[in-house]
Amino acid sequence: QVQLVESGGGSVQAGGSLRLSCVYSQYTYNSRYMGWFRQAPGKEREGVARFNLVGTGQQYADSVKGRCTISWDNAKNVMDLQMNNLNSEDTAVYYCAAGPRATMVASDYLYWGQGTQVTVSS
Repeated sequence: QVQLVESGGGSVQAGGSLRLSCVYSQYTYNSRYMGWFRQAPGKEREGVARFNLVGTGQQYADSVKGRCTISWDNAKNVMDLQMNNLNSEDTAVYYCAAGPRATMVASDYLYWGQGTQVTVSS
């Protein structure tokens, strides 16, 4: 059973930075693509960034491109999301996910963490 556990959320002022981490329990064929998603109150869950555990490949949402960097520590099975120059529109619950398809579509992901809150105040 694939388990994902996020950490690193919190409150920050606009312009600040946060680093989110996701511990990934085990590799399976159906969890070879990993991603970060977020959901703000009253809005649908949206893809932020994704990463291929097999081969190469990253993708970022236009809203975070240039401000966020996704990385993977193979020794620790940890995926990080470094977020810089945060603004109020980044306020949301952030989720780590894993699935069998290289997309930014939430419904394509099979495994989800519990989420971590990010709040950006202006």
